[in-house]
Amino acid sequence: MSTEKPAAHQGEHEEEHYAIVPRRVSFDWDETSLDWIPDEPVATHVINVLHLLLPAGERWFVKVFKEGLPLVTDPVLLKDVKGFMGQEATHSVQHAHVLDHLAAQRLDTADFTKYVDFLFERLLGDRTPLGPLVSTQEWLRFRLAVVAAIEQFTAVLGDWVLAADGLDRAGADDVMLDLLRWHGAEEVEHRAVAFDMYQHCGGTGAPRYARRVAAMAVTAPVMLYLWIWGSAYLLRHDPRFARAAGASGEAGTTGAARAAGRPRLTPRAYNRAVDKGLLPSMRKLGAAVPRYLRRSYHPSQEGSLRKAVDYLAQSPAARTAAAVAGRAAIA
Repeated sequence: MSTEKPAAHQGEHEEEHYAIVPRRVSFDWDETSLDWIPDEPVATHVINVLHLLLPAGERWFVKVFKEGLPLVTDPVLLKDVKGFMGQEATHSVQHAHVLDHLAAQRLDTADFTKYVDFLFERLLGDRTPLGPLVSTQEWLRFRLAVVAAIEQFTAVLGDWVLAADGLDRAGADDVMLDLLRWHGAEEVEHRAVAFDMYQHCGGTGAPRYARRVAAMAVTAPVMLYLWIWGSAYLLRHDPRFARAAGASGEAGTTGAARAAGRPRLTPRAYNRAVDKGLLPSMRKLGAAVPRYLRRSYHPSQEGSLRKAVDYLAQSPAARTAAAVAGRAAIA
C-alpha cells in the first residue's frame, strides 16, 4: 500500500476539497415510453445500454471498495470513498428500476444481463480466476485499477450528457434526461475518487503505473464490445420493431423480412446520431484513453465540477431528495 496522499488531496489539482454526498433520489417511470428519444431508436438504445451494465457494475464497485477500505489511511480519502460508495449504490438501484420498466413494456433484458452479472460476480469477483497465480492483494489492486479505468469513461460521459442539448431539441423524455444528468453530474463530482483510491492502495512506482495501463488495456475494449453487443440486443428485442416487421406470428414472414423492419447499429447510424447531438463521438470517448495513460494525469482535469453542481441544484429528482432529507433532519 502506498502512503502517499492522493494528488487531489494535496491541492495539486483542486483549490479546495469538495465533499461527496449521496442523494437518495427516485424517479417515476409511468409516463416514459420505449421511444424516449422520439423517432431515434439507435440513439435511445445506445444510451439504454447504461441500464444493462450499471446495476451489476456499480454494485461491484461498492463491493471492491469495501474490500479496500481497511487499506485506506488517509481520512479525507476515506470520507470520499464512503461518499462514492453511497452514490454508486444509489445509481445501481435507479438503473435497475429502469430495467424493470423496460420489462413491463415487453423489452426483457434478462438474457443479456445474466452475462453482465457473470462478468462482475464471477470473473471479477473476490476470487481470482487465475487461482494461486495471483495473490489476493494483487487481485484487489487490479480490480481497483479496473474501477478507476471505468470511472474515466463515466466522467467523460457525465460531462457530455450535461451539455448534450441535442437531447433536449429532440424532445427526449424529461424523467430519463433527469436520471442521466443527475447520474452524470455525480460522476463528475466523484471523478477522481476511484483513481485516488487506486493510487493510495495500488503500491508505488512502476508496478502501480503498469497495472493502471494494463487495467485500461482490458477495460476499454471490453466496454466497447459490451456496448455494441448491448445496443444490438436492445434493437433486436424491441417489441415495436418485431410488430412492425410482422413478427407477431403472421404466416409467411421470413427472418429477412423481420430484420428489414428493424433499425440496426451501424457506424453510419451512430455518426448520424452524433451529428444530431444525441450521442458522444467515438473520438471524444477514444481521446479519454491516452489522457488517462499519461503518468502525470489526474481525473480532476475531466469535466466541469461547476457545471455538475449547477445541474444538481436544479435537478427535479435531486431537489426532491434534498427536501426529503431536510424534513427528516428536522423531524
